Amino acid sequence: MRLLSVTTITALVLSALAAPAHAATATSCDAPPTQRISQVQGGGEASPLAGQTVRVEGVVTGDFQKSDQLSGFFLQDPKPDSDPGTSEGLFAFARESVKDVKAGDRVLVTGKVTEFNGLTELSPVSAIDVCGTGSVAALPYKVPVDESVEGMLLTFPQPLTVTEHFNLGRFGEVTVSEGGRLFQSTDRPGVPAKQGRLLIDDGSTRENPATLPPIVRTGDSATGITGVLGYGFGSYRLEPTKPIDYRKTNPRPLKPAPVGGNVRVASMNTLNWFTTLGSRGASNAEELKRQLAKLVAALKGLDADAVALMEVENNGGASVQALLDALGSGYTAIKHPYPGTDAIQVSIIYKKDVLSPVGEARSSQDPVFSRPPLIQTFRRSGGGQPFTMVVNHFKSKGSCPADGPDADQGDGQSCWNPTRVKQAQAVLGLIADLPNPLVLGDLNAYGEEDPIHTLEHGGLTSLTKRFVPAPQRYSFLFDGLAGELDHALAGHQLAKRVTGTTIWHINSDEPRILDYNTEFNPPALYQPDAFRASDHDPLLLGLNLPGH
Repeated sequence: MRLLSVTTITALVLSALAAPAHAATATSCDAPPTQRISQVQGGGEASPLAGQTVRVEGVVTGDFQKSDQLSGFFLQDPKPDSDPGTSEGLFAFARESVKDVKAGDRVLVTGKVTEFNGLTELSPVSAIDVCGTGSVAALPYKVPVDESVEGMLLTFPQPLTVTEHFNLGRFGEVTVSEGGRLFQSTDRPGVPAKQGRLLIDDGSTRENPATLPPIVRTGDSATGITGVLGYGFGSYRLEPTKPIDYRKTNPRPLKPAPVGGNVRVASMNTLNWFTTLGSRGASNAEELKRQLAKLVAALKGLDADAVALMEVENNGGASVQALLDALGSGYTAIKHPYPGTDAIQVSIIYKKDVLSPVGEARSSQDPVFSRPPLIQTFRRSGGGQPFTMVVNHFKSKGSCPADGPDADQGDGQSCWNPTRVKQAQAVLGLIADLPNPLVLGDLNAYGEEDPIHTLEHGGLTSLTKRFVPAPQRYSFLFDGLAGELDHALAGHQLAKRVTGTTIWHINSDEPRILDYNTEFNPPALYQPDAFRASDHDPLLLGLNLPGH
């Protein structure tokens, strides 16, 4: 190996320093683009140039090049063409190792046009040349979005409302909508067939990311959301380019709204309160402790004289007793005479110094009930007019059969709807001779579905429809749509004695990352309070019963 002298090395260094700084890039930046971004995007869902290698020019609008991000960046033509149907933005799949860019860089990018999971992009990228700086103004837009703005920098000047947060903790996703939260079409009249929404992503590919988006409730809102529009996993998704300032337009209700009366009755789905670890509920002792603390906080917040419970482990009363032990000496339970063979059962707990059972608890062995109802008549401890709680948990909308009448008929009521109708008919038969029936529980049917209509046509009055304003009449959130699965319906005479009804929104509005689970939930987020004690909101109603 031949060694260079110090004099030679010095001469080479000086020669390099004397060369023009732009000499190494002049040729690459001078090489013109072969197509405009709009030509690459084309007017359809797929690029007309798919499979071809192109060179395009634009300004970087969103930088997500890190390996735990999107491994690329968005660029946009600052001079749009005359066709509004063709997008001016494009994604370049190029990590920092190819060439590190930043927002505002004017770049020329060479790469192969590819359709990746519905997104038009350049991949692989063979060259990136940074040739100065530029700017692109965010395009004011309204939901819904479409192919014509894929890859572009957008801003939404109108208020947008959080309507889904199921994957906030797992994937950093939040869905927003215009005009307020979205509702199930079978829950109330007048819900539009198409409801515009926008999924907001976090620009990350990590599951359960350490850095989370803001923790929001459904009903919270933001104005001026700005980001670049990508596509993945079957949805357009906005990758924010500046922080989103959510406003707490749906603040936490620290206590239920007043319902009046001299007897308070509640109904609550406990979301699998199991004392058997590792089954449906808590996986370990710590989770059990956390779950119990939240359930107790919710029950104490309701402060009801009688509570109908759903999704309690069917284990001979052990799970109910654990709740009673944690609540203190004020409550006792009604023993279910026929809880059935399902893993879960319904239950009733009540304040023994306020209410007294009248007669024995009843149920039904009709095979239409996979979770038999629990029926108990009460009167105030000093005597007076009785009322009868009929606690139910109807067949769920899941585990659908492939065919037959119980298959999903595409009418919005999901599967097992005929079975739920039969259960409603059976309940009407059970209450025919009961004093002042009050039908409660998770009926797994929204407000305008056949099972609820069956009960109403049978002479029962929906107390939530009567007392709860429509914007607040929901107890569950599924796929970004709110609706009421949990109901309270009263017989004709008892309905006259109802002083108020409310739904305490402590659960459905809260993201699941705040629940009792320890898997992936950051420890600092857990609080032993009522919020996200379950996934259903509890109901509370007041009765004004005559007597002492």
